[in-house]
Amino acid sequence: MASVIRTIITILYAIDCVAMIVIILMQQGKSQGLGALAGASSSDTYWSKNKGRSEEGRLKKLTRALAVIFLVLSVILNINF
Repeated sequence: MASVIRTIITILYAIDCVAMIVIILMQQGKSQGLGALAGASSSDTYWSKNKGRSEEGRLKKLTRALAVIFLVLSVILNINF
């Protein structure tokens, strides 16, 4: 019985790993080029004020959720039962 549970958790772990890789690769880079070095920032734009409601915000939240699931499954898989 324990080996069946361990196999199911391992499959979920692999799916989570692949999903996290895909979601991270879908996100845009945070570099702003030379404007970032000069202190120029676009903090007052519509997109910066509404990041949580944009696609980028949803990807960021999904990345955090997948990372938490990854950590929990890692701990569960390392427990000897």
